[in-house]
Amino acid sequence: MIALIVLLAIVALIVFWVIGVYNRLVTLRNRFKNAFAQIDVQLKRRYDLIPNLVEVAKGYMKHERETLEAVIAARNQAVSASSKAGLDPADAASVQQLSAAEGTLTASLGKMFALSESYPDLKANENMIQLTEELTSTENKIAFARQAYNDSVMQYNTGIEQFPGSLIANNFGFKNAELLQATESAEERKAVKVSF
Repeated sequence: MIALIVLLAIVALIVFWVIGVYNRLVTLRNRFKNAFAQIDVQLKRRYDLIPNLVEVAKGYMKHERETLEAVIAARNQAVSASSKAGLDPADAASVQQLSAAEGTLTASLGKMFALSESYPDLKANENMIQLTEELTSTENKIAFARQAYNDSVMQYNTGIEQFPGSLIANNFGFKNAELLQATESAEERKAVKVSF
């Protein structure tokens, strides 16, 4: 009888341990999905600001139509990639597509801001100044949200790769999540040379 009680106690401990590990992995997975949702909120704000910024710039930069159209095309591509990644943040391919689309959008915005330097009236326009400040603030929020997402993904991936979590993860279909990585080229990563 004592042997049976000891055996039941051991089985109960193992069951509670499995439940605890499983629940921890679910919590970590939900944290990284929530962190992705926070990025999505900031990206939506960014996508909403860009058409307004382009409309203000259009009046001043009429002959720079190609650059403005590139910004809108990059924005639309990023919106599409964001929607796809938002449906399943655990899908590595859609997160990589989002990273690539965001890199393209950032590069095209950089070209637009560089061109806007050539237009003193545009630089001084109150709407342009306000939109640029809002976009800069949003870019900072996106950077912080990406860092929080990557931290959550790292914790989740570590949880499913370390023993004993890996035993539970393998048996219950937990898969590694994809980090959001910078997509800048080597040229874009070089330090900007400032001379006076």
